[in-house]
Amino acid sequence: LKCRPESGCVCTRSARPLVARAWPCARAVAMGYAGYAPGNKVADSLTPLQQALRSLPLEHAQEILDLIEKLTRNVVRNPGEEKFRSVKLTNKTIAAAIEAAPTMVDVMQEMGWVRDGDCLVLPPSIRLAHEVHVVGVIDAKDHFKKEAENEHRRKLRAGKAADADKEELLRKMDLDRQEKQADGPVTQGSVAKKLGEGPNIMRAGDVGIGKSSGG
Repeated sequence: LKCRPESGCVCTRSARPLVARAWPCARAVAMGYAGYAPGNKVADSLTPLQQALRSLPLEHAQEILDLIEKLTRNVVRNPGEEKFRSVKLTNKTIAAAIEAAPTMVDVMQEMGWVRDGDCLVLPPSIRLAHEVHVVGVIDAKDHFKKEAENEHRRKLRAGKAADADKEELLRKMDLDRQEKQADGPVTQGSVAKKLGEGPNIMRAGDVGIGKSSGG
């Protein structure tokens, strides 16, 4: 619906309460989409699971997510199999993963796993869903892939900046060397100066040194 004053539209100051109910288009135009000012977008809020998944360290994220995805898919495909609902923390692969990324335990606990001695156990009341848990892991993989690409570009930029600084330093050193060469080498060495025979110079003969008594 469009507000048309010529057709007797009630969008007037005296009828604002009525407009809010009968002419929602007026509010949409004034406030923008979903009640926010025009031009602003509603930020997508992360779920607790998404936040936990993104807390993994970037350098180990992909391998940890591969492991979590495998454990999650096993439960989704075989929800009644007890062997898939218990994970030993002493398992070599699991232990290595947790050592590299301790927050892996937080991710699994957010999914519903609980600590039971040296195991993580998924209670019978917890049901993992493909569209929530598996898809959540896949989304996290995409997130970390983009983060890794951004980090790679950042390092490239930093490396180029360092190379540019190095080149500038070498250029200045080369200019200094050229300036010194242009001044030429020092060809006149130091020369010993002969002492003069002024009145203040006393010779050995003046005090009788080296003279014979008879002469």
